[in-house]
Amino acid sequence: MNIRVKEAATYLGLSKSTLDKLRCFGGGPRYFKLGRAVVYSTDDLDAWMSDRICTDTWATANDNQQTKRAAA
Repeated sequence: MNIRVKEAATYLGLSKSTLDKLRCFGGGPRYFKLGRAVVYSTDDLDAWMSDRICTDTWATANDNQQTKRAAA
């Protein structure tokens, strides 16, 4: 199923503003445009959420620090 930005934000439990920022600056779910309308597939939203499943907050924070150090 395909849904627009406001519905997608609700589906993800995010604000529309957060989803807009993720789309503009990167890191958000895949989307496509139909004219001026931004549309998300619920399958892509589910996949994006699945990629963010964490079991340990320390491991996630630690991995992010290692990535930042490697990029520097």
